[in-house]
Amino acid sequence: MPSGPRIALYPGSFDGLTYGHLDLIQRGCKLFDQLIIGVANNSRKTAWFTREERVALVRECTVDLPNVQAEVLDGLTVDVAAKLGAQFIVRGLRAVSDFEFEFQMSIMNRRLNPSVETIFLAPATEYVFLSSSMVKEVWSLGGDVSPFVPPSVVRAFEARKATS
Repeated sequence: MPSGPRIALYPGSFDGLTYGHLDLIQRGCKLFDQLIIGVANNSRKTAWFTREERVALVRECTVDLPNVQAEVLDGLTVDVAAKLGAQFIVRGLRAVSDFEFEFQMSIMNRRLNPSVETIFLAPATEYVFLSSSMVKEVWSLGGDVSPFVPPSVVRAFEARKATS
């Protein structure tokens, strides 16, 4: 591992940044000198917000964390990590169901670039059940999502509803 700042990339779609995401971001800030939030599109999901809108929400929700930056992520995560000088990729594991996919992805990333290590973090207990998809479903059915997402994300949901 090279000397110098410990830089990590936390990739994800963040299509509705949740308190679970923020929990991992806040803990990642303590582990790394710089934590880059890479906002990507997920081909398996239909995004509610553009990547630029999601980057803006991440930046707004992490403004008090000086070692966090948010960027649009294009291309293979492991390639972006290397380009940004990140030696680590941070991934969250909520449940056993996440493990198989995340494990396979970490092995593939290691094969593509062995100098980038994947670090798995489990969320705080109160966020283990939480996903952006679940929050969006609750919101679309008229439920209160304020216990699950920051106020700026609730406002973004409201703005989206007003324009659709």
